[in-house]
Amino acid sequence: MAIWLFVAQLATLVLLLAIAYRPLGDYMARVFTSRTDLGVERGVYRLIGVDPRSEQSWPAYLRGVLAFSVLGVLLVYALQRLQQFLPYALGLPAVPEGTAFNTAISFVTNTNWQSYSPEQTVGYTVQAAGLAVQNFVSAAVGIAVAIALVRGFASRSTGTIGNFWVDLLRATVRILLPLSLIAAVVLIAGGAIQNLAGAEHVSTIAGATQSIPGGPVASQEAIKLLGTNGGGFFNANSAHPFENPTAWTNIVEVLLMLLIPFSLPRTFGTMVGDKRQGYAILGTMGLLFVVSLIAMTAFESASGSLEGKETAFGVLGSTLFNTTSTTTSTGAVNSMLDSYSPLGGMMAMINMMLGEIVPGGVGSGLYGILVIAVIAVFIAGLMVGRTPEYLGKKLGPREIKLASLYILTTPTLVLIGTGLSFAVPAIRADVEKTSILNPGLHGFSEVLYAFTSAANNNGSAFAGLTASTPWFNTALGVAMFLGRFVPIVFVLALAGSLAQQGSVPATAGTLPTHRPQFVGLLTGTIVLVSALTYFPVLALGPLAEGLN
Repeated sequence: MAIWLFVAQLATLVLLLAIAYRPLGDYMARVFTSRTDLGVERGVYRLIGVDPRSEQSWPAYLRGVLAFSVLGVLLVYALQRLQQFLPYALGLPAVPEGTAFNTAISFVTNTNWQSYSPEQTVGYTVQAAGLAVQNFVSAAVGIAVAIALVRGFASRSTGTIGNFWVDLLRATVRILLPLSLIAAVVLIAGGAIQNLAGAEHVSTIAGATQSIPGGPVASQEAIKLLGTNGGGFFNANSAHPFENPTAWTNIVEVLLMLLIPFSLPRTFGTMVGDKRQGYAILGTMGLLFVVSLIAMTAFESASGSLEGKETAFGVLGSTLFNTTSTTTSTGAVNSMLDSYSPLGGMMAMINMMLGEIVPGGVGSGLYGILVIAVIAVFIAGLMVGRTPEYLGKKLGPREIKLASLYILTTPTLVLIGTGLSFAVPAIRADVEKTSILNPGLHGFSEVLYAFTSAANNNGSAFAGLTASTPWFNTALGVAMFLGRFVPIVFVLALAGSLAQQGSVPATAGTLPTHRPQFVGLLTGTIVLVSALTYFPVLALGPLAEGLN
């Protein structure tokens, strides 16, 4: 019975994604290739002094990304520190400096790591004007960077990759806002709350008094999932009945996380003029997603434990949600990963260690898998002894160096952050005394998971780690910032390098990148890169714990 329920849930999800794939993917391609601006867009361009017809080189595009993001960090930090003076603060004080710093970086980088209890720390104004706004624009930044890389493949000797401000605004206004509005209405219909009522105090059957929180939850829940952000309105995140009330809303929330990432390959194929390329990328994403889901479900089903899981969702609804959350960059949870079996929790780690490209975050998943595709084509070129080409672009030393630096960035941050937590005596003493509640192998896994989540901009946590300390607030904040923007530097530099090239005509020796053989090559490259990088550290934590 359980197997058939699992198959039914997965089949429903696949059907809904298949229905959306073509219309949404084609719509997003039209959004970023249209020469027509909406009235509200023209008003914003005049306000900020942007010529929407002006094309940018990759350094100019990068300056826009960084300037906008740094401004976002400062704004979200200021809102938190001035919270007590804002309307709808609910009587809450200013957020402490370390937590405000970590949270500002977290939401601007699309990570949404939360080292605090939201309903006890931030009021409605900070939630809406700070965190929810960043849910929109940080997701839009990811989409914009992905589209810039696609233009690098599609353009012919222009040297330009679009206009960041145009891409940012269109992603927000034409894609994220309308889809979020629809999603919020659906969630309200399913029982998610949406109000500004504040907390209500009620008497329980036992005679005690309990505070029932309110808030604009459904609207934030919609973009939290659609934009693969993940920060919960409540500390329990999507395990809270006000965020995720029923089994069918659980499926809706999983669909929202996957909707744009699984449709962007269609956008990619349409913009490069070969829709078969999009199907190859989609096939790779789908294959690895299903394998990961089956593995996590098998490990959790074999454990026979419902600890940390909502009975409304059970094991199957929990593993489906959390596989989706960690293969995208969402980080939302509907069950507590710290209570998973060692191997089940390891699968959540591996999903992030793969680079969150199956299907990955909004935008970041597409540009991440395209960078791995460059590496895969290069490996194939080495095997046949010819210069590698991908989508009519030659992949020379510059392109391969940029792709290599991209795939080295997040593992470096993960391993250095985890290593410093235990190698420096003063830091180790604080981590072991204050942060780790479960000593030994599981405690190591909690720290490894935290840095993996931060550097890959996921935001989920094992939940057994006290991260609101000076060390973790600072170290994880740095990991989130560098893990987001250093890879973007390499992606945009790669896009610029490709955009400067003309098109190389395909020959009999050109590697076909739209066939099942390439899907296998790309899948193998993804697994190989991650296995060689992370297997030793996994052997010290979840693997060792699982074998015990």
